[in-house]
Amino acid sequence: MYRMVKLIILSILQSALLCGGQVMLKLGVSIMDRSHGWKHFFIHSLLTNRYLLGCGLLMTSAGLLWMYILRHFHFSHAYPLSSLSFVFGMLAAMWVFHETVDWRQWIGLILILVGCYFIAK
Repeated sequence: MYRMVKLIILSILQSALLCGGQVMLKLGVSIMDRSHGWKHFFIHSLLTNRYLLGCGLLMTSAGLLWMYILRHFHFSHAYPLSSLSFVFGMLAAMWVFHETVDWRQWIGLILILVGCYFIAK
């Protein structure tokens, strides 16, 4: 029981870090300056864009936590719980990017949560 609770907490954290990295990536690429050509655009943006730097930190953290999870828990439990990142992604789409979420997406989100419940049971 304790191991599953620990896995759920770590999976929620890993999914939140992964989603945060993706949000930072979207914010970062949306403000990139494309006026000076590809090489300058890419290198300069990587070094000066705080969103891209944040993306790198969050994605690296998510990757390291995922490696820890894979080392210490059964893959058959850990991998399905990684779908929680879709839940965080949809919430970020609504709250950060002000996107509209229709009823089919809500049903999909509920099915993901029900699936995670059965995996964790």
